[in-house]
This record gives sequence, C-alpha cells and structure tokens, in this order.
Amino acid sequence: MTRHPVPLDPAERTALIAGLHGDPFAVLGPHQGGVRVLAPGARAVTVLGPDDARRALADDGDGLYSGPAPFARAGAPHSYRLEIEWPQARQSTADPYAFGPVLPDDALRRLATGDWQAALQWLGARLDTIDGVAGLRCALWAPNARRVAVVGDFNSWDPRRHGMRLRHLAGVWELFIPGLDAGAVYKFAVTDATGAVRLKADPHARRAELPPATASVVDETAPYPWTDDDWMRARGRRHAPGAAIAIYEVHAGSWLAADGDACPWRQLADKLPAYAASMGFTHIELMPIMEHPFGGSWGYQPLGLFAPSARFGPPAAFAHFVDRCHAAGIGVILDWVPAHFPDDPHGLARLDGTALYEYDDPREGYHPDWHTLVYNLGRTEVRAFMIASALHWLQRFHIDGLRVDAVASMLYRDYSRRPGEWIPNRHGGRENLEAVDFLRTLNQAVRDEVPDAMMIAEESTAWPGVTAPVADGGLGFHYKWNMGWMHDTLRYLAEDPVHRKHHHGELTFSMVYAYAERYVLPLSHDEVVHGKGSLLRKMPGDDSARFANLRAYLGYMWAHPGKKLLFMGGELAQPGEWNHDAPLDWNLLDDPRHRGVQRLVGDLNHLYCAQPALHARDADPAGFAWVVLDDADNSVVAFLRTDGANQLLAVCNFTPVARGGYRIGVPLAGRWDEVLNTDAGVYGGAGIGNLGQARTGPEAAHGHAQSLLLTLPPLSTLYFLRQGE
Repeated sequence: MTRHPVPLDPAERTALIAGLHGDPFAVLGPHQGGVRVLAPGARAVTVLGPDDARRALADDGDGLYSGPAPFARAGAPHSYRLEIEWPQARQSTADPYAFGPVLPDDALRRLATGDWQAALQWLGARLDTIDGVAGLRCALWAPNARRVAVVGDFNSWDPRRHGMRLRHLAGVWELFIPGLDAGAVYKFAVTDATGAVRLKADPHARRAELPPATASVVDETAPYPWTDDDWMRARGRRHAPGAAIAIYEVHAGSWLAADGDACPWRQLADKLPAYAASMGFTHIELMPIMEHPFGGSWGYQPLGLFAPSARFGPPAAFAHFVDRCHAAGIGVILDWVPAHFPDDPHGLARLDGTALYEYDDPREGYHPDWHTLVYNLGRTEVRAFMIASALHWLQRFHIDGLRVDAVASMLYRDYSRRPGEWIPNRHGGRENLEAVDFLRTLNQAVRDEVPDAMMIAEESTAWPGVTAPVADGGLGFHYKWNMGWMHDTLRYLAEDPVHRKHHHGELTFSMVYAYAERYVLPLSHDEVVHGKGSLLRKMPGDDSARFANLRAYLGYMWAHPGKKLLFMGGELAQPGEWNHDAPLDWNLLDDPRHRGVQRLVGDLNHLYCAQPALHARDADPAGFAWVVLDDADNSVVAFLRTDGANQLLAVCNFTPVARGGYRIGVPLAGRWDEVLNTDAGVYGGAGIGNLGQARTGPEAAHGHAQSLLLTLPPLSTLYFLRQGE
C-alpha cells in the first residue's frame, strides 16, 4: 500500500514556500511512503524508481509537488531519483532530502570544542561522494541563524530550494547537493532571528569569484602534481637560525606588467623565481594573496582566508607558481592576516545576525586604524577557523612560512585606542590574553604539523619572548621583524651627514637588543608608501649622494646580524613611491646608477649566502663584535662577523668625506681581502678603495695587537675577509 505524505500544516506550508522553514528535512523528501518536493518554477516533477518505474507527483501549487512513491525511503538516496521539467531544461537528480546527516557525530563534537583539523576537513563546500552519489557537501557554522540555504546558479539563486539541516551539537548547518561539480558558484543565504536574509560567501571557500563579484566557487579536489620533493625534504635547514635567509617582498599584482588576459601566476612563474635566484635571494614573501574585496588594501583586509585571489588566477596556477619557485631554489612566504577583517556585507561580519567571528562591543571588535572588525579569538570556533587557514596554506600549497601581520595590534587591547575606548582583560590589564593564547596555540600547531615551516611575526613593540618557545612562556614564532632597527636606521640616514654625529646612537642602538629575539631586518613596503618616499628619496643630498647613501646603507644592513628583507623595487633604487596599480619601472636599469644598485644587492646576497661569517651565528652574540663603536665625529662604525672559522670586518663611513689612513684594529694578523666595496665603479661609485686587500701592521688599535690602515671612501661600506698570513 502506498500513501501520500501527510498533508502539510498551513503554517508550515506558508513557511516552506516563503523560504522561512527552519527544518526542511522534516517536510521534504521521503515521508510515509511518499515524496514531497519543493521546486518553484518547475512544470512537472516525476519520481524515477530503481527499476525505471516512473510516478508523476501531484502539483500542490506554489512549487510544491507530492505523491506516493513506494520505492522512496528516508536515508536511502539510491531508492529513487527526481526528474524535474523546467521551462528551459530537464533535470535528473538525486533528492538532497533523501540523504541522512552529512557530518558524523564525532566531527560535530570536535567542531564544538574548537578542533582546527575538524574545521579544515568538514566546514565549507567540498566535492564528495556520499552513498555512491557525487555532489557537493556543504557545512556552515552559524549557530544563531533561524535558517540557512545554499544558493547559486544551479538553483537560480532561489533561497527556498536548498534549505539546510541544523546540527545543534555544533551549531553547524549541513546539506549534500547531488550533481554539483567544480566551478559551481554559490553563497549561503542566512536568515537571522529577525527574518532578515544575508547572502554570505563561504568562510571556508577555497576559490572565489573575480572581484568585484563576491560569490564562492567550488574548487577542484584533485591534488596538484607536485615536483618539489627534494626541496621539501631539505627546507628545514634553510630556515634554521644559522641559515642565510634573504627575502624579496613582492606584491603579485605589480611586480610585472599584466600580459593581457594571461594568468598572472603563470607569468610570474616564468620570470619571478629565476629573477629572485639570479639576485641571490633565498625566499620570496608575497603580500597577502588571500581573496580580498578591495584591491587598494593590498590584501591586508582579506575575507577569503582559504582562497587565493582570483585576480591572479585559479588555485592550481598558484600551486604551479610555488612549485616553480621551489624548483629554482626559492622558498615562498605568505603574509597572513589574523588580526582583523573588513565589514563587507558578503563577508564574516554578523554572519548569522550576531557578532559571531567578531567581538560584539566596538571597544573590542572595531579596529580604529583600519575601520575593520577584530576577530573574537576567545571563541574556540574562531580560533579553529584561523588555525585551519594557516595550516591550509602550509600543507595544501607547500608554503614555506607565514609572516603574521599586525601582531602588536592583537597583543594589546588598547592598541590605537584612547582611554575609555577599550576594555581591560580579566585582570584589569591591557594585554589581550585571548590573542596571546591563540598565537601560542597557532605556533605550536604549526610546529607539530609542519615542523620545517617558518612563522614570522610583524611585531613592533617590546613584548618579551616573541620568538621564545611556547613551553618557555614565549609566543613561539621563529623570527620577528626588527621594526626598531628599521625606524632607527632610516631616521639616521635621513639626517644630513653633517648632523649624523649627533644621532650616532640611532645607528648602533640595535646591537643592545640584537639577541633578545631572532630577527629579520625589514625594508618593507610600508616604508615606501603614503608619502614616506622611496628608499632613494629618503637619502639626503644630490642624486650622487643619494645613491651613495643608499648603497652604504644596504651594505651596512647585509653585514648586521639578522635575516634580510627588501621590498621589490628597492634593488632598482626606484625614485618614486611604490604604486600598486603599476608595474615596477624596469626601464630604470638603462641608467648605470640604478643598474649598479641592482648589482650591489645581488652581490650582497650571494656573498651573504656564501660566507658563513655573515649568517651562521646570527642568533649567537659570539658571532659579532664591535671594533669601532664611538667614532661619532666621523660617523664611522666597524664590526666583526664570525662563524668561528672565518672573520669578516665591515666598515661603514656615513659622511661624504674620504678618509685615508684610517686605522682599525683586528684580532688576526695577515691579509684581509676587500671582498665588497659599495663605492666600486660597477655599483655606480667613484672606485675609491684599498686595491682589493689590506695587510695588518703591528700597531695596536681598538684592543687588538695589530691593525689595518684603510682608505674609507665617502658614504660607503667595505667588507674585508681575513684570508691568512
């Protein structure tokens, strides 16, 4: 005996056809031997049985169809299919409402406790096969929503048709949509407690539409065919404290002129790794490539924390770019932003009608500097979302490290806030305890899951232990940007040389704290925008003096303890500020002065990587010793770098006066070769120097029994490598 499904209660019917029913599984699909289908706009719906039996469903009006179907059983999607006749097409599909629960109970329990691995595996829209049926498995954390539906091109963006099931244990809505494939465009239609409907991009989407479009796109499931096994096996030693790390910071959209409609990742893969390798860099650091709505944010206001921006090509093209970098011996670091997110309506802001990802109180949840929202890292689900994002890039795309943006803004509740505009922590202090705990958990998770990857903090304060292990009470980063070194030295170099003697401490102060953390010395994009001037324009004097100052500064930086980072264009000595809407001015290389700076940067990198004295003891005070520290009147400094076996002397003269017969004490007698001179003619200098070498004499100086008598070119840095007797 077959029966029609029990007639709908009028209130339920009204809610269903209005797209307001919060539990569509209770009324749609197989029930009491029959089937009910909601297909607004369809002309007819037929049920197909396993033996090709056909039974037309009755048209109940308003897009509802129902009828007896003895072969339709709940939780048995193979027992029947639906044939739906639309005005322009005929569709044959399994019934989404014939499937049982999609997420296992164990996954729900893990999601509820903030398990990032469960978030990475189960949340979002992923191609899957369930009970032998291929389709799209969808899951969204939205515990306070009244209703959630999946909408897209596949259902004419009609929020009535694919309502989801709420799994109360984790506050997650789920649905399996048969037949969808890669490339499908979708969003979640989220109905809040007031009945308002918000169309939201998938927070866990791995691909997105090209802005200004804002929908999510179903990504391929096939893994990229990586060819970087050798790199991956060996990369751990490349990231060690004693390794040479020279980072080339790049904005993917403006390094190279766009070639029509070609995929930028493909263009970059053909040119950028080879260029970085030829210049002696060890790593490329990409400004955020996660999907972001506003290009002018340079990626620092992302909303797609799992999706490479469609501006540069599909995810597989980005993987190809990384693979090509590794083939060229170049690591890839990504800027990653866990501090804040924009409030665009398709994004995370009030995702289910409540402050879900962000703090509700603007004194905690609104960032005054960037007019963005602050992640509520006190919520276990938000922490899991963020850690899942970090591991996603490191694992799926073989990324070699993450540079975590704006860490200082995360650590302090009063960051950029006036009195009364912030809420103290539970102890009455200004530290953001939730963020501290999150950063420790994040860094420990990375060390556990991807132990050979780097975590680098952009942290501008004196917070202690940023690079100390979590077990010792530190934050657990591998390296920290040395913002103090950058600001002090740039301020010193901006002074007219005649005044530099009064600011000598700004040049030398960094060594007071050089071993408090493991540092990266950054000359980043932030220093060449917003009216700050390019590196070249920061230097005083006429054009000749500017170039000489810049060359001397780069020489000083590469000899100073710490890993190196230079923003693209710095190696070209660009005279203008960086413009994210235009490519680098490669035509500058027609000028020998600019070409000379480029050659200097390349030679500095190659020497830095080849000479252990310049990097092997970066994190060890035994690797550095001042020789000339207090010659402020002449603006001269000199120091030794050593790995224990090799001795390299760096001498800097930051005045435009050549100094002949300048005596500098050294610890070992013999010949010292002049292995680098920033005033060399090939770099655009005057060629003043020491004819390639100097020999010690018995005259004592600077605490040493022997010394070198040197000629110091104006505005220059010299390197001398001790070669023997």
